[in-house]
Amino acid sequence: MTRCHVRFSGLVGIALAMMCAPTDALQDAPSTGEDAGIAQIFARHDLNGTIVIASMSSNQRFIHNGLRAARKFSPASTFKILNTLIALEEGVANNKDELFIWDGRQYSIEAWNRNHSLRSAFRVSCVWCYQSLARKIGVEHYRNYLTLSEYGNLASSFKVTEFWLDGSLSISAVEQVDFMKRVVNRELPFTDPAYETLRSIMLIEATANHNLHFKTGWTGSQASPPIGWIVGYVVTRDDSWVFALNIDAENVSKMSLLSGVIKDIFRKKGIV
Repeated sequence: MTRCHVRFSGLVGIALAMMCAPTDALQDAPSTGEDAGIAQIFARHDLNGTIVIASMSSNQRFIHNGLRAARKFSPASTFKILNTLIALEEGVANNKDELFIWDGRQYSIEAWNRNHSLRSAFRVSCVWCYQSLARKIGVEHYRNYLTLSEYGNLASSFKVTEFWLDGSLSISAVEQVDFMKRVVNRELPFTDPAYETLRSIMLIEATANHNLHFKTGWTGSQASPPIGWIVGYVVTRDDSWVFALNIDAENVSKMSLLSGVIKDIFRKKGIV
């Protein structure tokens, strides 16, 4: 069956959207898979994890640790990719410059202790900023959007300000890549302004040869072992590639390695 490419604004047309059947080669999780070149990069950085990389123009993909690629983990702050689209579509955030006013509460992460725009809140993974959006979006809207977006597994009962952090929502690297393909192709029930704002917010590196868009996330002590993610896509002159990487990250310092690891892997595979 082919995927329906109709877009819907907000929750209008959900009943029709549910008739659109999902198809994607990545939807069937790999039971095995290994790329020796990528494995060397993981070993060099002493990382235990997985990565899935997929071309947007062909069936080509690269996998390290295929068994783990099918295993579901809390998405942590990588859920901000979908959460941002939902907030923009529902009108609880209007654009990348949407202002969040800090109430003076002190957080352990110093970057959170100030006012934020939507762009800066996304970049520093400001939990209180996105929790303020979550309260406005509400439980039922999240249920519907996660179903329509085919995003991971959501518990039947969950706390609206914590579910992407506390394990109530889980997703695999394979599913993250499948989701990112639909984001890049704009196949999800969101309008062009929401997609454009997300594209702008996710842009981390722009060069003459590629644009790199991603979001990181770390579960911290809310998962055992703590998991680190980097999820996104890179646009080159010849193609676009979507990717999802997760690692065991007992120490948050490992998160600083991920953008460099991704770029090492892209160079190893001739993507950039």
